[in-house]
Amino acid sequence: MIKLTFDFPPVAQARPRATRFGRGIRLYDLKQVHAYKTQLAQACQFMSYGEPLTGPLKVELWFYRPVQKSISKREHALRLTGAHRPIVKPDTDNYIKSTLDGLNGLLWEDDRQIVDIIAHKYYSDHPRIEIEVREEHEEQN
Repeated sequence: MIKLTFDFPPVAQARPRATRFGRGIRLYDLKQVHAYKTQLAQACQFMSYGEPLTGPLKVELWFYRPVQKSISKREHALRLTGAHRPIVKPDTDNYIKSTLDGLNGLLWEDDRQIVDIIAHKYYSDHPRIEIEVREEHEEQN
């Protein structure tokens, strides 16, 4: 099992943008999304987990997004305890997409290997991403 924590806020995958390229069209990520994926890759390489995993994987993700500044102290406390969870945009699936894509070729060969996935979205004063990766054949303790 691999457990990782990335100490920066998650960024959701946005719709790709398009530009003309010769006779065709080239799709690209927004600068913010591209920077997030690059930051994920660099942090993962720094943690150095060797060769990417090759078999079927189970992944659990925790996305901790910043608490908005313009709320009451009471509401702030409710969000930090998990009593009030983020049900606003960005969607959890967009966080998943950008994060899994950013780790392709580093933790796993390709995110198509992920056969089970669980994701959670919380508020925190310490925005971060936590990931737990298990090979499918591993037994849970």
